[in-house]
Amino acid sequence: MNWLTDNKIPVGDTAEVVFDWLQINGAWFFDGLADGMEWLIEAVLWVLQSPHPLIVIAVFAGLTWVIQRGWKMPLFVVIGFLFILNQGYWEETTESLTLVLSACVVCMGVGVPIGIAAAHRPKLYAWMAPVLDLMQTLPTFVYLIPAIVFFGIGMVPGLIATVIFVLPAPIRLTQLGISSTPTALLEAAEAFGAKPSQTLWKIELPYALPQIMTGLNQTIMLSLSMVVIAALVGADGLGVPVVRALNQVNTGLGFESGFIIVVVAIMLDRMLRVGKK
Repeated sequence: MNWLTDNKIPVGDTAEVVFDWLQINGAWFFDGLADGMEWLIEAVLWVLQSPHPLIVIAVFAGLTWVIQRGWKMPLFVVIGFLFILNQGYWEETTESLTLVLSACVVCMGVGVPIGIAAAHRPKLYAWMAPVLDLMQTLPTFVYLIPAIVFFGIGMVPGLIATVIFVLPAPIRLTQLGISSTPTALLEAAEAFGAKPSQTLWKIELPYALPQIMTGLNQTIMLSLSMVVIAALVGADGLGVPVVRALNQVNTGLGFESGFIIVVVAIMLDRMLRVGKK
């Protein structure tokens, strides 16, 4: 078997050469992308941290009521946020929410159009499927290496790694929702002379809305699962005390900060469960 191991396919060396080339020749692109991501992060962070915490809590409760049309979930959201305030994790929570909301803006803004295009072009989706599989199955820690190389440390590389990991979810679910539109509806729209854009906005998107909302829910949950990993590249948020607890073998701090992450995840999940009171 020596002949097989002696003729190793240079996967790692090729990746290193590609990254070096991109770092040298694509610096202008990565710098511009980093500036845009930094602006988005700072804007979301300002919205969450500038007002009084009770105002932010009231806004989240109001959004929950608009989505759920009931009083139980808004009350649950208020209790959850008050618990976070009680535990002294408000700043870390807003930083994690900044990462999650920024990832949602990028992933839904990019993923939904790509999913629509893939639904209308089966060959395109067939080509994209292996790439999406790779993005979802590649260990998330691997994304941190190029993120650090291209963007340094901080919130931006954490956001980039999160987007790469999360992006397949809205693409797949949007593609599934659009491609599942009943043929009878599409034929009826065509018979009445609807243009492709009208068919998309009035038939396909409304029919695919539950799947798209599920994609949004998955985007939020997967983004929240990255907060601890993003902390390893200098991203602020609830992942920082978790990493600190791991380094110090501090059981109390680890359970406390981990439980806050669970509370945030449950609140966000319940907020987006449309129609379930």
